[in-house]
Amino acid sequence: MSPSVVPSLHLITSRRRLAPDARTTRAEVAALDAQIDDAIEAGLDVVQIRERDLDAGLLRRLVAGAVARTTATTRIVVSDRVDVAVAAGAAGVHLPAAGLPASLVRIVAPGLVVGRSVHGQECPDDRGACDYLMFGTVFASESKGEGSAVAGLDALRDAVRTLSRPVVAIGGVTPERASACLETGAAGVAAIGAFLPIGRARDARGVHAATEAFRAAMRL
Repeated sequence: MSPSVVPSLHLITSRRRLAPDARTTRAEVAALDAQIDDAIEAGLDVVQIRERDLDAGLLRRLVAGAVARTTATTRIVVSDRVDVAVAAGAAGVHLPAAGLPASLVRIVAPGLVVGRSVHGQECPDDRGACDYLMFGTVFASESKGEGSAVAGLDALRDAVRTLSRPVVAIGGVTPERASACLETGAAGVAAIGAFLPIGRARDARGVHAATEAFRAAMRL
């Protein structure tokens, strides 16, 4: 794994889980800004802004503000919205499983790091054009809801072996589970819940405490 291409520790945003009591979109975005600041301060490798339903202008301003505040340590990646990623100067775009072909993104935005979500036994035709693939759901996840399909560590191991790209594990990943993910050969881990404020999710610790725990577990 090249750290400059595939960061090892990803925070995925979810403004509604972060600020469930917010009464306005502006309040949700303010909470996101604060979380992103914490992530930059904590030295996270990637903040993936996963807010596809935000108005394009508002999302662009959110991303551009985050990019302006980043250091050399942290990269900002935008889910799905290639146009916003380019306009806001983000480091990369993360494509959903059924999103645009990575090869097309390479043509229209050659400077972006490109990732794609992969589920179960999927083997994307465009994986060779991706810098990394994000595989899940590895463990039961509050984000997906009770009863959702879980792939497990054996499937993650198979994905690492067959996809021929760096694989980042997602789905119910906690500091306690991070080393098991890396033992499969995964290039890194990603989480939503662990980075939320305490009380917002079962395994929530807050950005700083979660980052410290992940780093210790991953020996980074």
